[in-house]
Amino acid sequence: MEPTKKGILERLNAGEIVIGDGGFVFALEKRGYVKAGPWTPEAAAEHPEAVRQLHREFLRAGANVMQTFTFYASDDKLENRGNKLTLTGAQINEAACDLAREVANEGDALVAGGVSQTPSYLSCKSDKEVKAIFKKQLDVFTKKNVDFLIAEYFEHVEEAVWAVEILKESGKPVAATLCIGREGDMHGNSPGDCAVKLVKAGAQIVGVNCHFDPLTCVKTVKMMKEGVEKAGLKAHYMVQPLAYHTPDCNCQGFIDLPEFPFALEPRILTRWDMHQYAREAYNAGILYIGGCCGYEPYHIRAVSEELAPERGFLPAASEKHGMWGAGLEMHTKPWVRARARRDYWQNLNPASGRPLCPSMSTPASWGVTRGHADLMQQKEATTKDQLKELFDRSKNH
Repeated sequence: MEPTKKGILERLNAGEIVIGDGGFVFALEKRGYVKAGPWTPEAAAEHPEAVRQLHREFLRAGANVMQTFTFYASDDKLENRGNKLTLTGAQINEAACDLAREVANEGDALVAGGVSQTPSYLSCKSDKEVKAIFKKQLDVFTKKNVDFLIAEYFEHVEEAVWAVEILKESGKPVAATLCIGREGDMHGNSPGDCAVKLVKAGAQIVGVNCHFDPLTCVKTVKMMKEGVEKAGLKAHYMVQPLAYHTPDCNCQGFIDLPEFPFALEPRILTRWDMHQYAREAYNAGILYIGGCCGYEPYHIRAVSEELAPERGFLPAASEKHGMWGAGLEMHTKPWVRARARRDYWQNLNPASGRPLCPSMSTPASWGVTRGHADLMQQKEATTKDQLKELFDRSKNH
């Protein structure tokens, strides 16, 4: 029999760095396997080869966790606003678990089953109704025996607490991440207060994911850590941010930027930015360090390379990448060979190549959240009249 892998808490308790994977939804949308708008993960069942390959690339880049491609895989989200599927939520979740396990077994990686926020919560459904949605996904994760569970991408700590309360029934370790910045969740709960609520609900690992850039997310997790310690509680911490610069975002993050989601490329972080992020996160006492939307395998490789001294090894993908551009020593042009040094890349300010491109944007601040009429969800497709109303209103924002 193969030796049993160390679990997530065993690794974190020992002070090991755990590196997460990246943003499957955005990566697979760019590759033609996910539809922007619904952002649902039916590709796990429809195109398993694409999902499997992306898992492998993140594993090769140094990821210790293969997170199941189950983002927005709850039944209410899968059928929201006219999204027509030929697969059930259970089928998608099961396929995602099988793919993650297959690739995790190819290396020293764990499988994390993930649930995320629901349209039902935004539409003011009861805790019983929302928890029933999470329970359906948990049943699949239990059947497939994932290694631990993640409640991720929650704008409201209340819903995240409900998710944690259900996930902890499995007896498996539970992590919980909110998609919030330093202003806290959409109901004004501070990052510290949010973290305390999550730990008291049963989460052993807490942090943030998505919506904001890496350094903003690290600062937010530091606030969470301070809150937990002030409350006399203990937890491990994780961070899985965007791969985009977001200094101009408001409390709702990058979805309010006018560039979301199809014109974010000028904001992408370089691999060298990722080195800085990895070091900042580690120095802040965060041991679970990964990525979310915008992250590609080369970003995770950069995180792995920055933390190689602490981890004691480089990822397999570094076989094709010289540290700090060392491979450029082999380039035919002397001015390119001259860039084969750390100080060049650390001090570079990349140009956008767009003469009229502004450095920052004005977010679309509609200022609505759970309970507002604008956020009541529906199974039917958005009508032309509904779109016209939105187009007209958007001119005033």
